[in-house]
Amino acid sequence: MGMAEHHTASGGGAAEEVAVARGAASRERRGAASRERQGAASREREIPAYRPPLWVEEPARRRRLPDPVRTAAVRAVIIVALTLVQAMIAFLAALAGSWLSFPMVLSSVASTVVATWGVLDVWVTRQVWNQRHGVVSMPSSTARHLRRERRRARRQARVEGRGKVRIRRRGGAGQLSHS
Repeated sequence: MGMAEHHTASGGGAAEEVAVARGAASRERRGAASRERQGAASREREIPAYRPPLWVEEPARRRRLPDPVRTAAVRAVIIVALTLVQAMIAFLAALAGSWLSFPMVLSSVASTVVATWGVLDVWVTRQVWNQRHGVVSMPSSTARHLRRERRRARRQARVEGRGKVRIRRRGGAGQLSHS
C-alpha cells in the first residue's frame, strides 16, 4: 500500500486527497513527456537531419608562393622557432644560476644572427623570383609591359629580316629595279 492509499485509508481529509490528485497528475505529465521524447528520438532515427560537411573547400584568396620562396620561408620559420626556444632555455638557465647559462646565451646570439639571415633569405628569394619571372598579378605590371615591348621588337626584326631576304632573292645587289 502506497503513501497516498495509506492516508486515504486512515481517514485523511480533503487536503490529502488534493495532494494525491496532484501527484498522479504530475506522474502523468512526466510519463507523457517521456513518451514524447522517445517518439522524437525514433523520428530522428528515421529521417536523418541535414548536416553541413566537415570540410568546405574555399577558393584561395592569395596565390600560392613559388617553391623556392616557400622553401626559404619554411626554413626561416624553423630556424626562428628553434632560436626562440634556445633563448628561452638560456633565460631560464640564467634565472636558475646554472653553469649552462653562459654557453646558451652565446649560442642564442649566434642563433639570432642565423635567424636574421633566414628571414632576409626569404625576402631576397622573393625579390629574385619576382625579378626573373615577372609580376603577373596585375595587368598593368611593368614586367608585362617590358615583355610586350620585347615581343614587338622581335617581330619587327623578323619582318625586316624577311624583307632583306626577298630583295636578295630577286638577284639584285641592293638594286630596287633592273635595267
